[in-house]
Amino acid sequence: MSIYVDVFKCYVLMGVVMVVTVSEHQEDNERVECPPDKIVYDPERGEYICTLTGEVIESRIIDERPEWRAFTPEERERRARTGGPLTSTVHDRGLATIIDWRDRDATGKRLEFKRRLEMQRLRKWQTRTRIQSSIERNLAQAMNELDRLADQLNLPRKVREEAARIYREAVERGLVRGRSIESVVAAAVYAACRELKVPRTLDEIAKYTKSNRKDIARCYRLLLKELDIKVPTSDPIDFVPRIAHALGLSGTVMKKAAEILHKARERGITAGKDPAGLAAAAVYIAALLCDERRTQKEIAQIAGVTEVTVRNRYKELARELGINLPPQ
Repeated sequence: MSIYVDVFKCYVLMGVVMVVTVSEHQEDNERVECPPDKIVYDPERGEYICTLTGEVIESRIIDERPEWRAFTPEERERRARTGGPLTSTVHDRGLATIIDWRDRDATGKRLEFKRRLEMQRLRKWQTRTRIQSSIERNLAQAMNELDRLADQLNLPRKVREEAARIYREAVERGLVRGRSIESVVAAAVYAACRELKVPRTLDEIAKYTKSNRKDIARCYRLLLKELDIKVPTSDPIDFVPRIAHALGLSGTVMKKAAEILHKARERGITAGKDPAGLAAAAVYIAALLCDERRTQKEIAQIAGVTEVTVRNRYKELARELGINLPPQ
């Protein structure tokens, strides 16, 4: 006995509607084998389906693929969670393990004396094996200096990563040889801040390093030239939120200061002037207009400029933009 049946099947797979017309030929106690190239996977139902016969080959399949998508090898490496994240802020990129100094086991219990001596000996050899060349020794010292400087300046993670990348490239090009590590690290941090538009001045960075401002500026110009780093010009508006937050001013003052700087840029007043001084003057004017008065000395200290700079800039902005200031 033979049965011939025309079956119309409709599937929605991967967002595509497929209508399949199938002729099923089944003998008694006999089943038609589905070709492998006709089996598709339905991720929504977790099923393997034969598009030829409409049969569900296997159901309730556990999807072991990651829930994220990656389109480049760099993006795949960054999103993978099968190991510790790679970071440029460690000289070995975080690939090596570290033996803790607490001398305690997994339960928090203190180790015995004999085991503590053994762990101390292992730490010593681990430290020696992690740094095997002069370049690794240079990077280890530079990354420690970078972490210290970034903590002092309260820099975000992205700036630290970019500064570490710039310094590594400088080491590969041989630019650090004959120069102070502190100066090159500070120059890399300043370049990263300029590149990512994080408002930090060269004087602020030089304040927390052993190198003077002139050496950092010289190394900064060298990095820009040799590494072909493209940094945008400093925007005075980037300094406004930082100054306003430090002074406890409201968002209305920040918005007013940004409007003043926008008008000043349109008229070409900001060209060739210190962005921190312009931002301090705009915040001073906005604070007066919004009746949240702050002294020129307070604003100058936060912005890292002199009171004379704030006074000259705010008078120039008020005169050129026609701003009528209340009596001070």
